[in-house]
Amino acid sequence: MSKPIEASIVVVDDEPSIRELLVASLHFAGFEVATAASGSEAIEVIEKTQPDLIVLDVMLPDIDGFTVTRRIRQEGIGAPVLFLTARDDTQDKVMGLTVGGDDYVTKPFSLEEVVARIRAILRRTREQVEDDPIIRVGDLEINEDSHDVTRAGQPVDLSPTEYKLLRYLMDNEGRVLSKAQILDHVWQYDWGGDAAIVESYISYLRKKVDGVMVTGEDGEKHKVTPLIETKRGIGYMIREPKVTA
Repeated sequence: MSKPIEASIVVVDDEPSIRELLVASLHFAGFEVATAASGSEAIEVIEKTQPDLIVLDVMLPDIDGFTVTRRIRQEGIGAPVLFLTARDDTQDKVMGLTVGGDDYVTKPFSLEEVVARIRAILRRTREQVEDDPIIRVGDLEINEDSHDVTRAGQPVDLSPTEYKLLRYLMDNEGRVLSKAQILDHVWQYDWGGDAAIVESYISYLRKKVDGVMVTGEDGEKHKVTPLIETKRGIGYMIREPKVTA
């Protein structure tokens, strides 16, 4: 029995080998996939299939991925776009966001990374479509409408930057995020400092989010179970605590 289709995706890349790898990986992950090899073909395929998400190479032989995005946005197509870029260029990232892109992956990329990014984008956009403004990880909640944050029912006071960092971690629950990814997303692609800023803000978040005191069944006060994890040499993640027998 075949598993249900998770979402429909259009993959746009002029390199046949990359298209084939992405199609095989996305099919295996449960996605329905259509492809295009140029910008003009991409617009036709996107208009025809109305996909849930578009994986779009920036450098195409006729019109670039940014132009493709502008055109489909002008036509009212709001499907999220994950850009593939060969250059880790800040200008490319800023341009991608400006024209209506949602995320980017720099070549060479891992297929697992692309699938993880796609799922994170789909989760974000589907949450926006649904009216529930609450994002949850364990007993930690963010209300996107009011920007209120609570842990174990207690309010947590965060600065705007701390809120953005926590939201990014929660959007990617269970996935390790590198310092570079966090800098790009939380500091809006234009932070010129070093990655030590990430360590500092993770430390701030831990004190506030994982430092909440609750009363146990024995009537004693103790800290909540930590949700924010450090993966040494890799990055940071947030996930529900493992239940121990």
